[in-house]
Parts: sequence; structure tokens; C-alpha cells
Amino acid sequence: MTEEILRPSFEAVYMQFAHLIARRSTCSRLQVGTVITTTDFRKVLAIGYNGNASGLPNQCDREEPGNCGCLHSEENAVINCDSPRYIDKIVFVTHLPCAACAKRLVNLGHVIKVIYHEDYRNRDSLQIFNQTGITVQQFG
Repeated sequence: MTEEILRPSFEAVYMQFAHLIARRSTCSRLQVGTVITTTDFRKVLAIGYNGNASGLPNQCDREEPGNCGCLHSEENAVINCDSPRYIDKIVFVTHLPCAACAKRLVNLGHVIKVIYHEDYRNRDSLQIFNQTGITVQQFG
């Protein structure tokens, strides 16, 4: 008799990856990670984590909560994504994106679904995703 191997879902693997990449964040308030994949989960198209711009000090610009000057993880993932707009994408984020990052993900093109783990203090992005037909799902 063979023992069945318990395999994690692709969703679980990529959410773990988002949490792992978030640990590279230099933001003193909140570490956030993003992974963008194809819809068949076969390719990682881009990753991002929040922090200062390349070449600047690895620290927040200011101490003000919510205005520390760091680029958001979704923003960095969009910048790093060189996949054509017409390719369908799934986005895994450790935290629900803010409204500005929701708009960035809309403009990335063909984001089909956003899967997030933790809620964010502002949920305005849900309306933006709803208006643009992007499915949103909380992981867990």
C-alpha cells in the first residue's frame, strides 16, 4: 500500500513565496510581498517587496505611518513585470493592496485575480477591482 503525499496547492506555494520575499523589505512599519504568476501557475512573471528605490538608503524616508516614502510591493512587482499586457495574470500579495496599487495592477493588464492574505486598513481597492472585473480572494 502506498502512502499518499500531501502536496501544497499552487496558491499556498505562491502565498508562502510572497511572505518570504516580504522579509527582504526594509520598511520599518510593514513588510509586504507580491508575486505575479501566469494563470496556470507555471511561471512567476515578477516579484516585489516594499522599500526604498534602488540606490537609495535601505530605510524609510520618514517615520510618518502610511507616508514612509517606500515604494509598495505591488508597485515594484509591476515595475519588474516585463510580461505582455495580454497575458492573463494572478497576483499574490501578503496584504490587500491600497487603492493606488489596485490601479497599478489594473494598468498592468489582464490581471484576472488578486489573492491576498492580510487585510489592509483601507479597503477602497475592493471597489476598484470590482469595477474592473478583477476577482479578489482572501487566502486562508
